[in-house]
Amino acid sequence: MGLLDSLKARLGPAKGKVSDLAHRHGDKAHHGVDKAAKVVDEKTKGTYSDSIHTGADKAKGAVDRVAHKDEPSTGRGDTFVPPTPPSPPSPPPAS
Repeated sequence: MGLLDSLKARLGPAKGKVSDLAHRHGDKAHHGVDKAAKVVDEKTKGTYSDSIHTGADKAKGAVDRVAHKDEPSTGRGDTFVPPTPPSPPSPPPAS
């Protein structure tokens, strides 16, 4: 068994717990990310403000993905839906 297989086997049971925690406490995680982003932005005196906010948004998105991973698809792009093929043209009228 390789290192990655061993790691996956050990972390498998924690996956559900992490998802449950993210689902129950997502609002607190979002608040923590916002608070950390604010502190970092203040420490850098706004120099990296755009990058900090982009990173914070990505972190909050990751929390949301973990929290909703086991829920059914919401149609927000979670699954691929193939486009509907165009309908064939109608035949010309008979004379």
